[in-house]
Amino acid sequence: MPMVRDIATQIVAREGGYVNDPDDPGGATKFGVTIHTMRRLGLDLSGDGKVGAADVKLLTRAQATDIFIKHYFEKPGIAMLPEALQASVFDMYVNAGGNAVKILQRLFNEMGFALKVDGQLGGRTAQAADEAMQTAPDLVVDAYGIARRNYYFRLADSRKASRKYARSRAGGKGGWITRAEDFISARFHLSMADFNKRTASWG
Repeated sequence: MPMVRDIATQIVAREGGYVNDPDDPGGATKFGVTIHTMRRLGLDLSGDGKVGAADVKLLTRAQATDIFIKHYFEKPGIAMLPEALQASVFDMYVNAGGNAVKILQRLFNEMGFALKVDGQLGGRTAQAADEAMQTAPDLVVDAYGIARRNYYFRLADSRKASRKYARSRAGGKGGWITRAEDFISARFHLSMADFNKRTASWG
């Protein structure tokens, strides 16, 4: 699975090194792998009988890549989706878990499919993806990326502490927004004027 490993490697690079931001519900994180994930998987890398921040610090890029492939691509069944959608959904699954699939299901419902929004990637969601991609593949990928961006905006709207992830200290696009736009055609990227208008209510 060279393509999947390449995507996972890019996600690891995008996520960056060790951080333990008190405003991030994920807690101590390295390469995008949270302490909660490591505890769930029982990754006691230090061998002291418990999984804590020290174990997060010991995580390697290769281990993070393998975790993403096994638990964020293979386990949720992202391979069931058309290849053009896989990178964006995979990246979002690492960042937001089952919400990545819920965003996709809501998008397909807006397109006229009748899907249960449960965050589970099953046969009906995969079939909807196949049918949607046969009609306008590029637009479906862009629409999913835009839906991701809107998801991040809504999180920042509702949680003040999260706004620093959507808007930088200098007032530009934050990591959440640039991450979503990495998977959106340039013509659908927000201009700075539109971005400033969208975030004006944040103060």
